[in-house]
Amino acid sequence: MINKTIKDADEAVKDISNNAVLMIGGFGLSGIPENSITALLKKDISGLTCISNNAGVDDFGIGLMLKKRMVKKMISSYVGENKEFERQLLSGELEVELIPQGSLAERVRAGGAGIPAFFTPAGVGTEVAEGKEVREFHGKLYLMERWLRADFSLVKAWKGDTAGNLIFKGTARNFNPMMAAAGTITIAEVEELVEAGSLDPNQIHTPGIYVQRIYQGKDYEKRIEQKTISQ
Repeated sequence: MINKTIKDADEAVKDISNNAVLMIGGFGLSGIPENSITALLKKDISGLTCISNNAGVDDFGIGLMLKKRMVKKMISSYVGENKEFERQLLSGELEVELIPQGSLAERVRAGGAGIPAFFTPAGVGTEVAEGKEVREFHGKLYLMERWLRADFSLVKAWKGDTAGNLIFKGTARNFNPMMAAAGTITIAEVEELVEAGSLDPNQIHTPGIYVQRIYQGKDYEKRIEQKTISQ
């Protein structure tokens, strides 16, 4: 029986080094790989390229990696919740490729599916189109976007088994499944780790073939990005 279980987050990220390209799952703070990010923060590395919908907040998630100057480039769709991200972008300290959210999702999905490029109407006639091929189909202009792939994909699931099969819960599913497929090495942390064969095959969102390392996470904060309460 295949067993992809490793000890903990530190072991999971031990070979991530300078200038690596990382995909980091999550949307805001929902479904982010908290343990793997914490383990990365212990390492003395820099020059990372991070592909993520956004960069969390200033004091949590990828925001902490930005504060530590670990990240050279962000490929994202949104900067609004992170003042340090915004500051580094405007000051020129951080290279940022901002792309429409749907295009980001499809570029990641294409990377996992082995599709090197595709055409989309999103971004035609805007800064997004600079330097990219535009072609007409059926009287409408479309922009060519290229796939995104990563050296390492860091994802977080609700439940997984020792063979790497993953189940995500609710909106924490977000970018995680497609990023799991687009990494050369995919590292999954899970809230509950069970033996292979324990999961209902019909409930699995990401097959274990896409996952190289899996471990049981701990101490999840699951912070709420914008907490709004009634008076």
